[in-house]
Amino acid sequence: MFVLRGSSSQMTLKECLDECMEALDLFLNNHFNESLERLRPRVNESMYHALIYATVLEMQAMMTFQHDDISNAGNTMKSAQEVCQRFRRKSPTLANKSVGESLNEEQLHAEVCYAECLLQRAALTFLQDENMVSFIKGGIKEYGLSLLHDGATGLNLRSMLCALLLLCYYTFLTFILGSAVYHPCICFRRISQLSYQIMLYHMALFEDGCKAQQAWKQFHHMCYWELMWCFTYKRAWKMAYFYADLLSQESRWSKAMYVYMKAACLSMLPKDEARPFGEDEVELFRQVPTLKQKIAGKSPPTEKFAIRKARRYKSPSPVRLQVPVLEMMYMWNGFSMISKRPELTEGMMQTLVEAERTLLESPRNEYSLDDHCVIHLLKGLCFKNQGLLEAAEECFSKVYSSEKKIKFDHYLVPNSLVELSLLYIDQGRRDEAIKLLHKAKQNYKDYSMESRTQFRVHAALAKLKADPGEDEDTHL
Repeated sequence: MFVLRGSSSQMTLKECLDECMEALDLFLNNHFNESLERLRPRVNESMYHALIYATVLEMQAMMTFQHDDISNAGNTMKSAQEVCQRFRRKSPTLANKSVGESLNEEQLHAEVCYAECLLQRAALTFLQDENMVSFIKGGIKEYGLSLLHDGATGLNLRSMLCALLLLCYYTFLTFILGSAVYHPCICFRRISQLSYQIMLYHMALFEDGCKAQQAWKQFHHMCYWELMWCFTYKRAWKMAYFYADLLSQESRWSKAMYVYMKAACLSMLPKDEARPFGEDEVELFRQVPTLKQKIAGKSPPTEKFAIRKARRYKSPSPVRLQVPVLEMMYMWNGFSMISKRPELTEGMMQTLVEAERTLLESPRNEYSLDDHCVIHLLKGLCFKNQGLLEAAEECFSKVYSSEKKIKFDHYLVPNSLVELSLLYIDQGRRDEAIKLLHKAKQNYKDYSMESRTQFRVHAALAKLKADPGEDEDTHL
């Protein structure tokens, strides 16, 4: 029988797992501090107490993005790894099958917990530097997801964490990275299996989520973030501004991003309309570069993008950004989010048509060509949502054909190629799509949000089952 060693009161494996399950239940029912208090006394002697304790701190770090929280989570996970190491068999390797079969119950659990510590430490490294993705080799995604599904259907310590990972993957990560495939039955089945509240893409539930607990304000910030985008999709610019303002005051994740969104929302209002709190979008845009922060020595990519876009407001007589909210919405894959709501797409198209008319009526300047290309890219996405594929293709092609004339927004060309390739995939033009994807992957470097675009390229090539490293002719 497995017995916890070095403890003032011995515990069996079942007792350890039961206590950790109770702590995890407390966490998932919004009793965060009580959860940590339940785990803390045994974090130096029980591998499972150490692992779950470190996991909770890592979740907190992922929500706050604060250096101290990330550092604390990393150190705690390292300590948990050391606790697991004490229970592992003193063997050089587990590659030999016979060695694995000879492990006792304690050693088997130690190997699993040790591996989880390594995985979560790697996740923290990725959290600190999105560019680290370039060092990650591709895995077998479907197999990995199937294992998570198997884990989520059980009734054990890891089943709830597997379910959470699946929910995050299907409802957040795939949309942010632009590789989303909607799985409503999967998402809602996972939710129905959990007794605690999961906040979906519904504004009332986000508001309820804020009321559910007060201990970890970071959950409120997640709700504010989603509400900001919900109102953006509805073109309710003042309400979107309101939630961006709340974030700028309360959250330290990226003040530059929040202030940029405040300014961007205000810039969408008519010139003669009163601004909330008397704020001025030009002054807000000018603040953005001063709010730059660094995590592990680097600024978040979205923050870099916001700072680059705000630069034109340095001038005493700045040339206004035409549709800054919609442009940032694209970076967060928002046009895919509204693709099933025709009235929202139609609203965005109206905004873009008005912006295009204003641009055509204004004197030309050094930003004019870039601004036209931004509008063409976003109009193409709206046309695609509306099923007008020829019009969408024409818009994306206009952006690509302007490659040598674009002065500032160099991200537009590779992204237009990605959007054009996705259009071709929908039309069954596989070979043409692959050529464009390889062109976007190989021919463009050092542009805004590059790593996220590369994610989308990789996802599209995987969907086509094409070799991501295949050396194809990328000339159109």
